[in-house]
Amino acid sequence: MDSTALLTDHYELTMLQAALAGGTAGRRSVFELFPRRLPEGRRYGVVAGVGRALDALEAFRFDDDTLAVLDGVVDEPTLSWLADYRFSGDVWGYPEGELYFPSSPLLVVESTFAEAVLLETVLLSIYNHDSAVASAASRMTLAAGGRPCIEMGSRRTHEQAAVAAARAAYVAGFEASSNLAARRHGVPTTGTSAHSFTLLHDTEEQAFKAQVSSLGVGTTLLVDTYDVTEAVRVGIEVAGPSLGAVRLDSGDLGVLAVQVREQLDALGATRTRIIVTSDLDEFAIAALAAAPVDGYGVGTELVTGSGHPTSGFVYKLVAREGSDGELVSVAKKSVDKISVGGRKYALRRRSADGVAEAEVIGIGAAPVDDGDDRTLLVPLVRDGEIVGREPLTAARDRHAAARAELPLEAQSMAKGDPVLPTVFL
Repeated sequence: MDSTALLTDHYELTMLQAALAGGTAGRRSVFELFPRRLPEGRRYGVVAGVGRALDALEAFRFDDDTLAVLDGVVDEPTLSWLADYRFSGDVWGYPEGELYFPSSPLLVVESTFAEAVLLETVLLSIYNHDSAVASAASRMTLAAGGRPCIEMGSRRTHEQAAVAAARAAYVAGFEASSNLAARRHGVPTTGTSAHSFTLLHDTEEQAFKAQVSSLGVGTTLLVDTYDVTEAVRVGIEVAGPSLGAVRLDSGDLGVLAVQVREQLDALGATRTRIIVTSDLDEFAIAALAAAPVDGYGVGTELVTGSGHPTSGFVYKLVAREGSDGELVSVAKKSVDKISVGGRKYALRRRSADGVAEAEVIGIGAAPVDDGDDRTLLVPLVRDGEIVGREPLTAARDRHAAARAELPLEAQSMAKGDPVLPTVFL
């Protein structure tokens, strides 16, 4: 992986330079990445991007090319210090796929000020984007009620953000992505044809024959290029009643799905599935709950966080070494941007029946587990070495289990307050 050291803001390096000159750069410090609040109306959030952040941390090195870019940005003593930079501290965090609530300490970074302050921008950019997508994806898979969702948003965002979005959506329950680069993360990919393929041929029948001949009768035929009813008839005539699926990409999807289902059944294609696409979000998916739809393809609204393209996470210094060598709590006190000082610990309080009841955060010490609770912070980096890598499937399973713990009101698509209160101890 190329160096990620320039994925940072200018002021982080000027702070480093001033701290080195002032003799405070080596002070033991604790930074935390957390949300002050959830996006308006959301009941919970989903942590995503942990694995990508660990990769970025491992590649955070100032090689010769990187240092050349910084010549003139900082002075020579700072460039010399950066040349030897290796993060040597510890990082704890909520594991990928876990849920979060206001003030959840999603990352706790403990190291020297100099080592930890440089990581602010790269960590925030990954967590803010990936968690926004995963949080939207979780609502969509919840609304889908077990019907599969496919990520199809690559053409609606930056090319690298598209891959990260596919990964985040998979964590939150999407079955596959249309983006082949997502396979690098172990995300299954799928796809068949667009309207251009139908328009390439003289007739829809020719297009369908070409597709079925190449991809088999289990393929999905796009049936709304011209007339839906005629396309369905031709599709079954070409592929037979074992046709895998038809896709609807326009019109009143609920009404069309009913009509197409009746037509397919009448033609003997009782097992042919109906997939719908076209500007879907969690609300549109929920509105189709009663329709005979078998799966959803979601694009623009997913990769843009369904109205909340960022999670609003911040990265703040919450404790630093005092004159006696002990950690001293520090906190920002400005209006509307208050932070809570002190190193945090967190657990998910649960009832005896396993239902989540609260996000409990201890300051300076871990809250007492009552026997039914779950500890949320796990080691991700120890003495500079990555220890928290895991398969993406583990994050996917974790998300499903954590969401299943939530009280019933979490399933509501209506705007509301966080489904769990945050309690500081």
